Amino acid sequence: MAGAFGWGIVAASSLLVGAVLAILFRIPHRLIGLILAFGSGVLISAVAFDLVLDAAAAHTGDGALVSGLFAGCLVFFGGDLLIEKWGGGRRKDTKGGQRSGSPLAIVLGTVLDGIPESLVIGLTLFHGGAVGAAYLVAVFISNVPEAIGSTTGLLAAGWRRSRILWMWAAIATVSGISSAAGYGLFQGASPAVGAFVLTFAAGSILTMLANTMMPEAFAQGGKLAGIATTLGFAVAFTIYLLD
Repeated sequence: MAGAFGWGIVAASSLLVGAVLAILFRIPHRLIGLILAFGSGVLISAVAFDLVLDAAAAHTGDGALVSGLFAGCLVFFGGDLLIEKWGGGRRKDTKGGQRSGSPLAIVLGTVLDGIPESLVIGLTLFHGGAVGAAYLVAVFISNVPEAIGSTTGLLAAGWRRSRILWMWAAIATVSGISSAAGYGLFQGASPAVGAFVLTFAAGSILTMLANTMMPEAFAQGGKLAGIATTLGFAVAFTIYLLD
């Protein structure tokens, strides 16, 4: 379990990397949009090849796979609606839209975005004995643009740098705990349950991408966001093939 916690921290540590980059350098909004698009492509590849494909290989029953996808989608959708109602709906706004939101809701929304990814790290570590390099790298890479975009918006909204860094450090810790939970909670799980959890995470991540990251990527990056997304997908897919 300690290993799962450690790998969860490693994957989420790139949140701090992205935050530091946004604090140290003034990154144009158009470039941030393209970086977000690249991260979206990386996560789409991870969903397709590291989550859904592995789930299908572990369990042939369509019920667990499909129900997991829609359960993850609906749970994230409901949680995101609550977060928006509490004032965290613009947590990924790169232009400071967080100014009118609730700091607590922004933090909770960011945690909501990252928990499914971390759960999978612990689950795959338990079942396979090792974390898939492709998935780990995909999560690590995708966290950087997410943190850059959110941090840029938080700075524009007037958040102190120390407060932002503490927020990302706390979220990285929660990610480690989530990874450990994924390892510990499903030790006696059947292949059907394991497949359900993988597709649950896939549905959550896809919904998060469609509702938060990709709209912001297109708004800031324009039509080039499509190219950046494809490039991110290709990079993550190449890593998957080499794993």
